[in-house]
Amino acid sequence: MTNQGLPIRTRFAPSPTGFLHIGGARTALFCQLAARATGGEFILRIEDTDRERSTEASVHAILEGMAWLGLTPDEGPFYQSERLDRYREVVDRLLEQGRAYRCYCSRERLDRLREEAMAAGLKPRYDGHCRDLDAPPQGIEPVIRFRNPDSGSVVFDDLVRGRIEIANAELDDLVIMRADGTPTYNLAVVVDDIDMGINLVIRGDDHINNTPRQINIYQALGAEPPTFAHVPMILGDDGQRLSKRHGAVGVMAWREQGYVPDALVNYLARLGWSHGDQEVFSRAELVQLFRIEDVNRKASRFDTEKLKWLNQHYLRAGDREQVLAELMWHLERAGLQPAAGPDPADLLDVQAERFETLVELVDQSRPFYADFAAFEPAAAKKHLRPVAMEPLQALRDRLQALETWAPDQLQGAIQDTADALGVGFGKIGMPLRVALMGHGQSPAINQTLWLVGRERSLERIGRALDFIASRAGGAD
Repeated sequence: MTNQGLPIRTRFAPSPTGFLHIGGARTALFCQLAARATGGEFILRIEDTDRERSTEASVHAILEGMAWLGLTPDEGPFYQSERLDRYREVVDRLLEQGRAYRCYCSRERLDRLREEAMAAGLKPRYDGHCRDLDAPPQGIEPVIRFRNPDSGSVVFDDLVRGRIEIANAELDDLVIMRADGTPTYNLAVVVDDIDMGINLVIRGDDHINNTPRQINIYQALGAEPPTFAHVPMILGDDGQRLSKRHGAVGVMAWREQGYVPDALVNYLARLGWSHGDQEVFSRAELVQLFRIEDVNRKASRFDTEKLKWLNQHYLRAGDREQVLAELMWHLERAGLQPAAGPDPADLLDVQAERFETLVELVDQSRPFYADFAAFEPAAAKKHLRPVAMEPLQALRDRLQALETWAPDQLQGAIQDTADALGVGFGKIGMPLRVALMGHGQSPAINQTLWLVGRERSLERIGRALDFIASRAGGAD
């Protein structure tokens, strides 16, 4: 067990500079699962000290995305922008101890250092010019740099990547406070994790280079570093790093595409983690089975087809209350009023087997809630012919006489009509489908009648009969 069996306190700490993307959502999920598995706490912290890039809209997008996925924190959200005095207090302490110093170097000098290092084929790094200045220049507001150890190595055992060792000679004196008094990422994150009692940090492997620097700051502050777990990136279907060109930019874009939260959570958990050959996991099973140590160190490839397969499973067999809430959201988003058609629960019973996303389901269910302007020309030409006049009229008469408008009774009415006329069921089914839906696609015809409803069905059959009559009277 990580942390010698202690309950895990971990955090998800996004910067509010955009949407909650898939990689961030997976990290948040892993944090939540790791905490829940040990009876610990999952904390949300908004790292908003970058004043130029952080926005309220991004904060809202992150909170909205996490709430939709059910990634509810036990504590927070906390905001770094509300802790600036604490960061300055820590920096003052480091300055007093000689573990930090003021740097007056100009941007031009730093750029020149970088250019010279790159020209020589070396890694750009600060040369410590201001470490021991005798006479600081006047009129320049300095930044504060951390005095990194000159010798030795930083060694840590990453729960995903294994043992990692970085020589201190590879690290330079990083800036920990800007000239305007705001902290940089590497200082603020260490102070926050110390103050919040974080004992496990789960984050993307793009942060591995920051970890040795942060461990040195922990040690300078006399604090025990947490355990680290750096999870690999997510690749798109094409094997390239997941980005905007792959479609959904943020988590809520997946909602707009018709996926349900449990399906996306299930899929994200399986991106880099597995438990045997099992593909479908309830949230309770994820808490029971998930261990961060079991995450694969290789990058995971996003498989849209597998997500669609999972989504259809959850449409059929997932939490019904959640799926219905999403279905209602999609109906209203499509401009359809649930009260103007069948009960959404009945619609879901009929249509869930037929579609992979709620967008497809709602799009193909539109005729159940709103009238269509005209019959689809090809379907009408093929099926609304004079030969369909008698079966449709006979069926309409039977339907008008029905006392109960339910699938079994509707099936019986269609079958009785076919038997009475001595025609096959299909001779009635396809013309009826086009009459009811305006095209040739729908669920079973008795279910279609049931969902369209008595009044609307009779009206549409009458409209189809008028269409056939006008066609018979024309040149066609």
